[in-house]
Amino acid sequence: MADDGSPSHGRTPIKSAVHNIASQRRRQHAVSVRKERREVLLRTKRLCRDGLVDDIDVTPDVDMNVDEESSVLDAQTSQLVEELNSAVVYVGKGAAQKKMEVLRSLRRILSKSEVPPVQAALHAGAIPILVQCLSYGSPDEQLLEAAWCLTNIAAGEPEQTKSLLPALPLLIAHLGEKSSAPVAEQCAWALGNVAGEDEELRNILLAQGTLLPLARMMMSNKGSTARTAAWALSNLIKGPNPIAANELVRIDGVLDSIIRHMKKMEEELTTEVSWVVVYLSALSKTASALLIKNGLVQLLIGRLATSSSSQLLIPVLRSLGNLVAGDNSATNILIVGHEITDNAILALVKCMKCEHRVLKKEAAWVLSNIAAGSYEHKKLIYDSEATPFMLQLLAVAPFDVRKEVAYALGNLCVAPAEGSGQPNVILEHLVSLVGRGCLPGFINLVRSPDIEAARLGLQFLELVMRGMPNGEGPKLVEAEDGIDAMERFQFHENEEMRNMANGLVDKYFGENYGIEDDQ
Repeated sequence: MADDGSPSHGRTPIKSAVHNIASQRRRQHAVSVRKERREVLLRTKRLCRDGLVDDIDVTPDVDMNVDEESSVLDAQTSQLVEELNSAVVYVGKGAAQKKMEVLRSLRRILSKSEVPPVQAALHAGAIPILVQCLSYGSPDEQLLEAAWCLTNIAAGEPEQTKSLLPALPLLIAHLGEKSSAPVAEQCAWALGNVAGEDEELRNILLAQGTLLPLARMMMSNKGSTARTAAWALSNLIKGPNPIAANELVRIDGVLDSIIRHMKKMEEELTTEVSWVVVYLSALSKTASALLIKNGLVQLLIGRLATSSSSQLLIPVLRSLGNLVAGDNSATNILIVGHEITDNAILALVKCMKCEHRVLKKEAAWVLSNIAAGSYEHKKLIYDSEATPFMLQLLAVAPFDVRKEVAYALGNLCVAPAEGSGQPNVILEHLVSLVGRGCLPGFINLVRSPDIEAARLGLQFLELVMRGMPNGEGPKLVEAEDGIDAMERFQFHENEEMRNMANGLVDKYFGENYGIEDDQ
């Protein structure tokens, strides 16, 4: 089969693939808006409040309630759109100045209120007028103000974002090298908001040629230009179709610019570029291989070790996890005994020890992918500070963190089997982790309504019952009420889970269970 550039699912340890599931899950997360991200709206859509030109606050009457304020803003907005329409048509003395004054006022009112009156602007017919203001040959200040208005309209509800369709060709055109940096950046911002809405709009933007000019902007040495372009690109290539990611990484200069920006100490720029890497590594096998070859893994580990910014560490962790999940050569860089590998484990432990829930979860996911590698990698993690801390998290952490930790601990206990058979148990690790109290945590996962977590719990119980010495496994599971946990699937609607749980109960707790003890 021809290589389509999509990442493989990687290694497959526990039963039906703990790591395989985790790798697939990360790609699914990478192409969707993450609900747990506090800055979700800032990642996908951004309202432009702080401007590039002088501004005056629009301060509503403090005695107004919310509805009254909204009505006033709507009326003001409608009036400004009408005035702008008249100013665009008017060609007499002072026409240009009048047009700029009205355009600036419209931009202010769309920028300064907590809930911008976008719908009022659209009802009044703002889009075609703003498109006129983007026409070639217009003064930079006019282009900037018009693009700014469109940026904040695109930051609204889905239908409001889609209203920008007539403006897209001119917004894309103003990304070119002939445009001033402020105009190009504002147009990129508007397009980033559009791209953040949905796949349909991303496909339209790609078909209209948005990828190449944004890529060239990301190559800029000007921090604000590269940062804005990287943010827009991360929205544009997020998929789920991998075509854009594959095209982006093949554009001359893109790879070099990513590596160059990742080496800089500008955390805001590095954060945005890291999100580009997240989607490249999640969606494109070609991109992952090139990024690994050019030393990105080392740069990511360096950032993990030195940065304290959660805004940066989240995409860095996801990028590293994607690269380790998607290509064996990434794990092969983390050679046991080398300084970079020790630094990676220390940095991941640092992230798991922090108070940030998402960082804990992402760090555990990266560890689970490393633990899905060779026996040497499993041994390295098992012997490190990471293991006791993960055992603690499995008992007390929030559910989503416990689930990721369970994948990591489960992967420490298995070695891939030949062919499609059951994985081989690493007895030393399994006996130790069970002895240190991990079993209740996995049984709690079996009781979870989350099917993926419950499957992982059942897989680990199978390891315990099959692998513990002297047939002690079933007794240990029974002592922790594991039979009751498995029997909840006896009549479950999910056939796979029903068969898995019932099969384990029948095999290990059938008619002959306990007979030898009674004799």
